Amino acid sequence: MEGYAAPELAYYASSGAFCFWRTKLEIKQHAPAEQGITGPVVACIQIEPHVGEKRENVERSVRYIEEAARNGASLVVLPELANTGYVFADRDEAFALSEALPDGVTTRIWADAARRLGVHIVAGIAERADNRLFNSAVFIGPSGTIGTYRKLHLWNDENRFFEPGNLGVPVFDTPLGRISIAICYDGWFPEVYRLAATQGADIVCVPTNWVPMSGQPGDRTAMATILTMAAAHSNGLMIACANRIGTERGQPFIGQSLIVGADGWPMAGPSSCDREEILYAALDLERARSGRTLNAFNHVLRDRRSDVYDPMLGTGWTSSPA
Repeated sequence: MEGYAAPELAYYASSGAFCFWRTKLEIKQHAPAEQGITGPVVACIQIEPHVGEKRENVERSVRYIEEAARNGASLVVLPELANTGYVFADRDEAFALSEALPDGVTTRIWADAARRLGVHIVAGIAERADNRLFNSAVFIGPSGTIGTYRKLHLWNDENRFFEPGNLGVPVFDTPLGRISIAICYDGWFPEVYRLAATQGADIVCVPTNWVPMSGQPGDRTAMATILTMAAAHSNGLMIACANRIGTERGQPFIGQSLIVGADGWPMAGPSSCDREEILYAALDLERARSGRTLNAFNHVLRDRRSDVYDPMLGTGWTSSPA
């Protein structure tokens, strides 16, 4: 990447089972041309933001966006809280690093990159709305900001800093197709992907900061990968997940970004657990839409038994005690 050198002697060694070897951090990418990909391309950028180093994080993200665009990406996904880092010491630190949307400095920089490069960008950001904080993702196109998603399901200490999202599960019409967004722990709730699918989404972009899950054996597929594959298959959605790497204030992250097709099988990734990478996959939304038809009789959305689900979901219903 022009004007950018990867760290030469940076090492990451996690005590967690998911990635226990020492390895040199290096940029790795699987360019579309090398994979025979033609047409529109989605790219997931796996990087290592550093908490509090906002300017450096944003500059680094732009260099990766430029690299993805040079390789033909039309849609670029960055990790959760890509501009600030994740592990805040307290709410004051989170508040100081947050920005109003859509006019904050980070969004303006990403918007400039989208305009210059003619790409769409989905990126995680700490959003300030008056005195409230949200773990958000901003969606930007070549003509400016398209919309915002606020994380619905907060994970662990996020509850100390952020409020749960209040914008629902929006689906945005773009020249690339109908695009929705989820963030990290939202993916543990099948309703999020189902709401995107029933509103006609073609792809869900997922900025994420996946961490090791309790009981996860080091030689097994990550829980996040399995959940993403299941959600893609059961809803007929493409899902593009951009995770981060590294350890921040004692918290390790698992990397393993991936792009899953509407049939539930990975199109790119999972990536490494410890290297900065760019994953690419064809943004084949016609194929994604047809993937909802499983055979002559079955369609993943038409087969839903809403007559059974609706009376029970969203009404405070719980099962009767045994």
